[in-house]
Amino acid sequence: MVFLTEEGAFSSSSAHRWDYDVFLSFRGEDTRNNFTSHLYKALCDQGFNTFIDDDLPRGEEISMKLVKAIESSMISIVIFSKTFASSTWCLNELVKIFECRRSNGQLVFLIFYKVSPSEIRKQDGEFGIALAGHEEKFKDDIEKVQRWRTTLTEAANLSGFPYNDR
Repeated sequence: MVFLTEEGAFSSSSAHRWDYDVFLSFRGEDTRNNFTSHLYKALCDQGFNTFIDDDLPRGEEISMKLVKAIESSMISIVIFSKTFASSTWCLNELVKIFECRRSNGQLVFLIFYKVSPSEIRKQDGEFGIALAGHEEKFKDDIEKVQRWRTTLTEAANLSGFPYNDR
């Protein structure tokens, strides 16, 4: 059971010590300066200790600091947007989030920002184009791309919150 207090959220059924109430996963160029920044502020204003990657160095693989932040968050909110799948960073975060969902019961909430779950599930449109590009780029590590595809399908099969500027 999850309880919300003025200090944030905590779970009574777990001995796990969370460093963060919420971890935000998003494609920066799509949502950082609009939707995600407003969501981050609203969560913080409500007392949720929220992790957002404002100053982490970029690269192909996510940093150990980011892995630790994901592992030590009680809730992850994934904001899917049109170019989410073009970022290997976002895809690697998503895989880690879903590993934590399975291994330590992390709660995962999905927001579909101007993108439909079926586009993600079917991996067509922008998602299909991005994944085809990743298959070409990572042809020597096709298992990596398959993990991304499987995790995207798993995510898109969950309930989420659509956001279409309406």
